[in-house]
Amino acid sequence: MAGKVAVVTGATRGCGRAIAVELGRLGATVYVTGRTTRESASPMGRAETIEETAELVDAAGGHGVAVRCDFSSVSDVDALRARIGGRVHVLVDDVWGGDRFIEWDVPYWEADLDKALAMVRGAVDTHLIALHRLLPLVVSEPGGLVIEVTDGDNDDYVGPTIGYHVAKSSIRAIGRGLGVELAKFGATGMAVTPGFLRSEAMLDIFGVTEGNWRDAVGKTAPLDFAVSETPAYVGRGVAALATDPEVSRFAGRTLASWTLMHTYGFTDVDGTRPDFGRWLTEVRGAGIDPADADAARFR
Repeated sequence: MAGKVAVVTGATRGCGRAIAVELGRLGATVYVTGRTTRESASPMGRAETIEETAELVDAAGGHGVAVRCDFSSVSDVDALRARIGGRVHVLVDDVWGGDRFIEWDVPYWEADLDKALAMVRGAVDTHLIALHRLLPLVVSEPGGLVIEVTDGDNDDYVGPTIGYHVAKSSIRAIGRGLGVELAKFGATGMAVTPGFLRSEAMLDIFGVTEGNWRDAVGKTAPLDFAVSETPAYVGRGVAALATDPEVSRFAGRTLASWTLMHTYGFTDVDGTRPDFGRWLTEVRGAGIDPADADAARFR
């Protein structure tokens, strides 16, 4: 992707950061966007910054451009569009910021309505605003790629709340719509999802690091965590999509990290190939106690 431009929204941490880095590894100029900078923190209260992500893009061989942008603000996104100025070859829409609004194990009718609505608005409105303002830069010439990032590759309800389900299902719906609409302009729209993610926040929740994450399995983390993956896993999948001359065959679909792995043959950073989809089908779906399953078979 040398000479090409990518924009990653929500690139401060997690999947967004990893995707930005993997696109940088291909030589792209990557606009790294998010709310947390070294001078200004977002309501997420996390330490990661867009400047750090841009530096990781540089270290991988690309050119990272950190731009603070609140995607709930149309004027912020307009300023980002003006800053970019020209064509965008790859747009990855990964805004989220909803973790602080999730209420685990609470019936929806007993949950905080303001939190549920804020989670949906933060997930859906931000994506729609980003697309409305940035898609003209993608479709200015044929060949562009737009990828929505969600949770789950189908609309089955898996929790944790109805608000969360609505938010993530809506992103898959946007991906389906993009698949149809962008094809009219010679571009491809779709969605991707990671599996059980070992993001910075998730590692902190379980009280482990990337170096000792297995210590959490069955203790601070559920047994499913044994088949978890780093954010780089889906990042490598997005990088493969971005360099696939036949990527249009996936228009409108939502592809999971494990599906991308089987399609393109990449590994996670530790050389394994986590297949959380198989785990869900052959263990959880079959009613097998995860304690009796050999997690190594699914990596």
